[in-house]
Amino acid sequence: MLPDKTLHSALGLPENTHGFLQADWPAPSNVRTLITTRRGGVSQGVFAGLNLGAHVGDRPADVAENRRRVQAAVPLPLAYLEQTHSNRVVAAADSVAAPIHADAAFDRSGQAACAVMTADCLPVLLCDRAGSVVAAAHAGWRGLAGGILQNTVAAMQVPPLEIMAWLGPAIGPDAFEVGRDVWEAFCLPLGHAAEATFQDIGNGKYLADIYALARLVLQREGIGQIYGGDHCTVLERDTFFSYRRDGQTGRMLSAIWLAGPA
Repeated sequence: MLPDKTLHSALGLPENTHGFLQADWPAPSNVRTLITTRRGGVSQGVFAGLNLGAHVGDRPADVAENRRRVQAAVPLPLAYLEQTHSNRVVAAADSVAAPIHADAAFDRSGQAACAVMTADCLPVLLCDRAGSVVAAAHAGWRGLAGGILQNTVAAMQVPPLEIMAWLGPAIGPDAFEVGRDVWEAFCLPLGHAAEATFQDIGNGKYLADIYALARLVLQREGIGQIYGGDHCTVLERDTFFSYRRDGQTGRMLSAIWLAGPA
């Protein structure tokens, strides 16, 4: 296992005082982020490490302890969601007491931390340049094709040119094998620009670049400041959980919140 400082250096992500990862982007000083890996925590077996998913078959007591450790590093209540690969966006504060069925959350109140869980799907963190609103979206291919990022941008209620986005750890383009249905979900509405993000490997199969697809969607919404998107949860076995690689596995969390005036 890599020591924490070596791990952060290898990932190209800055280390914070709690040993978690942070988004590497020029966000306002009052915008804070936290991204977990599989390292740390008390879960055992296929969930070994810091599993935060309460729905994957892990011991509830272990998940509760893992969540307690993450919450201790975040000064606001974490707003977990009941994620369903939808395009629904909610206010983070509304999902603190009991998780709401949604796949993205936004906050401009400074009362809750937006949070999404992933294990191959793409976590997208967003904020505006003024530091007045933040959002987190769970962008699996179904949600990405269904408009989760467009709806998240709309919910932020600021001009897209003022928004920046960070693409968190997800399945990489060398590991994301998909069928014709995924190709059609993006290429029929988006045309040649989307086709360039797929590599035809024959027999109706493609390698898809979910990072490139997300960039395309965000750019079409008018967002030009896009960062991150250079890891693979499948191939980086010691660092990230991966459903595609392991089947039954844990979940990581990507969170963003407002810490006060910019």
